[in-house]
Amino acid sequence: MRQRDILRFWLPLFSSWLLMTAEGPIISAAINRLPHEVVMLAAMGVVFSLAIAIESPIINLLATSTALVRDRQSFLIVRRFTVHWMIALTIVAVLIAFTPLFDLVVHRWLGTPDEVARWILPGLQIMVPWSAAIAWRRFLQGVLISFGDTRKVAWGTAIRLVTSGGTAIGLAIRGSWPGIHIGAVALVIGVVAEAIFATVAVRPLLRRELAELSQPVPRSAEPLTYYRLFHFHLPLASTSVLTLLMQPMVAACLARLDRPVETLAAWPLVFQFMLLMRAVALALPEAIIALSQRPGSSAALRRFSSTLAVISFVVMAVFASTPLVGLYLDRVQSASPDVASIARIGLLLFIPLPPLATLVAYLRGLSIHRHRTQAVNKAMLVRLAITAVVLAFGLASGWPGIATAAGALVISLLGEWLYLAWQTRQGGAQTPA
Repeated sequence: MRQRDILRFWLPLFSSWLLMTAEGPIISAAINRLPHEVVMLAAMGVVFSLAIAIESPIINLLATSTALVRDRQSFLIVRRFTVHWMIALTIVAVLIAFTPLFDLVVHRWLGTPDEVARWILPGLQIMVPWSAAIAWRRFLQGVLISFGDTRKVAWGTAIRLVTSGGTAIGLAIRGSWPGIHIGAVALVIGVVAEAIFATVAVRPLLRRELAELSQPVPRSAEPLTYYRLFHFHLPLASTSVLTLLMQPMVAACLARLDRPVETLAAWPLVFQFMLLMRAVALALPEAIIALSQRPGSSAALRRFSSTLAVISFVVMAVFASTPLVGLYLDRVQSASPDVASIARIGLLLFIPLPPLATLVAYLRGLSIHRHRTQAVNKAMLVRLAITAVVLAFGLASGWPGIATAAGALVISLLGEWLYLAWQTRQGGAQTPA
């Protein structure tokens, strides 16, 4: 397998993630140009953290769909599984946004300052449809990837970015809504538009490869059942839950350290840019899963992943240590001086994260392809434990909030990579260096 073949398959997925991760900075830039921008940005950061924590069980539905949908029978089972998750997560979102659970989560667990917490409630209420729309589009995007139609995934995300970004900019120009309302509405409208596009984009497959009279593709020794699907996805769902629970953990830590409002406002700027830099890694697992089925792919995929890790390190280092970071924070985001100074330090401390994330993504994809999803889950447990220890140490020592968050996330990602590398070597495969 040639590197150009992998690049051709991976590039639309990377474009999709790159466009998706650009959504947050666009919305933050809109909020930063409205009244009370520091408080609104802090509230938006908590809303986003809670929203992705709620949707966490279906984050890896993309990988599950890519790995398991092979014919109409498996498509129907994964679709039913997806609908069940959509209903369950919508109920959870409603309970947190419209019942006393809100006070328990936001005030007692997260310890959010009152001036920020009062704006979190309407944001969460607007975000109720978010998880269901995410689940549906990830299921369908996995089907498209499984059958090699990765370009439609990128087109869907482009539609999402145009819709959400256009909504945020348009509402900000009007200037009659609070920033938290604009940010939440833009996010929901964008992901609903992407889900609708995915529904339309998958129709040609439903008429051909996934039609009722199509022959099952003999890629599996046994047909997919709901029981098998559940036990395949459960470790991945647990992994996602553990991954995204780290965001509320970090938010709770930042709220209890020095300068909580400014640090909570800086955190979305740092986190969203790190998502942008991790687009290289986020696009990798599904490419590894799909391409590992081809003969002679192991060495080529390992080399491709190692190259991406080096490139992501160089790009992140150049950005965080040159005047580019000031251009982004001061001009693009229009952040206040206090918030920008905290974010600048955070971006420097996060330089090792994109290459580490790329190496972890390669090993995750390899493990999922081999149906060793429990190894992925155990690696995430290692990462979560390290995160909790470092955050607790930072709280006890009174470290600056952004340094505590960066230390916890970088060190824990290193621990996850070491564990996955050990597990992969136990399975007889090589690890990218």
